[in-house]
Amino acid sequence: MTAMSQAHVLLSTNLGGVAPLARGKVRDIYDLGDRLLIVATDRISAFDYVLPTGIPDKGRVLTQLSIFWFEFLRELTPVHFLTDRVEDYPDPLPRFREQLEGRSMLVRKLRMLPVECVARGYLAGSGWKDYLRTGCVCGVPLPPGLRESDKLPAPVFTPATKAQTGHDENVSMAQVSRLVGEELAHRLRDLTLRIYEKAAAYAESRGIIIADTKFEFGMIDGELVLADEVLTPDSSRFWPRDAYRPGGPQPSFDKQYVRDYLEAIGWNKQPPAPELPPEVVEKTAEKYRQAYRALTGKAL
Repeated sequence: MTAMSQAHVLLSTNLGGVAPLARGKVRDIYDLGDRLLIVATDRISAFDYVLPTGIPDKGRVLTQLSIFWFEFLRELTPVHFLTDRVEDYPDPLPRFREQLEGRSMLVRKLRMLPVECVARGYLAGSGWKDYLRTGCVCGVPLPPGLRESDKLPAPVFTPATKAQTGHDENVSMAQVSRLVGEELAHRLRDLTLRIYEKAAAYAESRGIIIADTKFEFGMIDGELVLADEVLTPDSSRFWPRDAYRPGGPQPSFDKQYVRDYLEAIGWNKQPPAPELPPEVVEKTAEKYRQAYRALTGKAL
């Protein structure tokens, strides 16, 4: 990867004397008291490792698409998003506009719930593997004879928790109830499915199938609030509707192209992670941009 081809990629933020609270696989998070600044970099991970090569515009797509969905879903749920106007950020953040413009959000600080709220509308990924083994998806019985990528009779809620390894581990509703209480567990399930159904119907009208997606919620003053990223190619499985053919894997608007490349070169999934060649970088970047354009009707 040449320096020129990575010239417009942001792999890490440096906001002077403002120290980050955390650096995730993609996001740098800054604690501003009762608020957080979340910055989506252009880092990309695969098989639990952050790759040394960034994807141009990835952070902007993740941020702007999340903001689009936060606004779209406000009638259904409170959201943690406050603003992405850098000029409205507290000092000294506006001085770092070049790093923050288009890829950052000021959000309310919440007490995050220890549950990944997954909604599945189609049989894919780990859900398909589970169905082949048990006839269920995460304990939810399904009709016999379904094919890979088939649409489910109705969307299902398949919660997960973060394990020590960083992988998501599927859990039952009973386990969610033990974690957060029965009443809140049922609220999470019902809200997750309402959000998914509303978003999936809109996306299908724009030519995209949302096969499955993951939400995170937090609490503030007794209020359940939608947080983190929402309905992006990193948190969802997006398929082009016009190419949908059940019975096998589907083309998708996400980092599957990167995973396929890494599998093809025989990487052993141990550090150091390999660099990505320019053609893989650009193909992946364009998939993210395509998803954004299709869903919002706008270019970055």
